[in-house]
Amino acid sequence: MRFQTRFAWPLAASVALVSVPALAQDGSSDAMESTSSYDRDSHFNGIYVQGFGGFGVNGANGNTFEFDTDRNGSYNEQVTTVGGANAFSPGFCNGAKGPSRTAGCAPDKAGAEYGARIGFDARSSNIVFGGLIEGSRNDSIDRSTAFSTTPAFYKIARSVDYAVSARGRVGFTPGGGALFYGTGGISYAKIDHDFSTSNGANSFNEVNDGDMVWGWQAGGGTEVMLTDKLSLGVEYLYSRYKDDKYNIAVGPGTAPATNPFLLNGGGTNMRIQDKYFDTHAVRAVVGLRF
Repeated sequence: MRFQTRFAWPLAASVALVSVPALAQDGSSDAMESTSSYDRDSHFNGIYVQGFGGFGVNGANGNTFEFDTDRNGSYNEQVTTVGGANAFSPGFCNGAKGPSRTAGCAPDKAGAEYGARIGFDARSSNIVFGGLIEGSRNDSIDRSTAFSTTPAFYKIARSVDYAVSARGRVGFTPGGGALFYGTGGISYAKIDHDFSTSNGANSFNEVNDGDMVWGWQAGGGTEVMLTDKLSLGVEYLYSRYKDDKYNIAVGPGTAPATNPFLLNGGGTNMRIQDKYFDTHAVRAVVGLRF
């Protein structure tokens, strides 16, 4: 329900934007037709630049950790104590509210989403085809926390520092005043990670933090021409990135040989189990056409 509420305003805004050209046609169509500075037949054709801003939220990413206790590249093992018990039996959650699992979990963090793009449209009758190149940033944060029986907590947070994307789009324009479109393509993003723990005995080394990763995007929106050059729109975009390079290499530090991380050969690698980082973004878009 909270997710639906967040997305209610852009839907309402879209309806309002679409009504602008309709009202203009009903109330002052003669004036519009007689004004050479507003030519609907030329809309959504040619080069444009756009800026956008809105908010982003994370998808249903899992918050469970997975472990490679013998460091052979296979993350399907359990960290156990000397007695054979699961060292992470207290469980996992998103953002931790305290040092233990019993303190509860905080939700992932929504954040601003913004950027700019350049694109080109080709219009044939009421159908529009085009492509664009875009740079963006999404400040939403995906949080995962693991709790051990030590007791100790281990937190990993990740976010999109920036992304460069190339997408195509196809749409329909009824009369040239508004465009309804779908869009999709590839994206190349820098994923930032942040690790923290209350474990002061072992050593921890972050591996492949900040690497660029590939992903894809899909969405849709509405764009309305306010003049021959200026447009305003609302857009939704889903992004998915394969974030499987980052991990934490846990070493001995000052911990004894009986430490659960060290029992299978002197160290353990751990990472977020969900290797895909998903984001949702809703944007207000303003554009200038040439």
